[in-house]
Amino acid sequence: MSHETELSNTMYDILHAMGKDAGFLYETIDAYIKDAQNANKSDLVEIWQTIKKDRLKHLNLLKEALEKEIHG
Repeated sequence: MSHETELSNTMYDILHAMGKDAGFLYETIDAYIKDAQNANKSDLVEIWQTIKKDRLKHLNLLKEALEKEIHG
């Protein structure tokens, strides 16, 4: 395996974190928001929406970090 195709620990960490955040964002959070809406808990809806927005921000930070890892 050439050096250019190796996956460094830091790249693995970034990819792993991105996968967890993406899974939460695209498979879970909307169900939590819907559950809170169905329970008429607007404060909880707002909390979940804030968490979703923050996780999207974190995902973008990780994407930028991965690009730096790849391109230097």
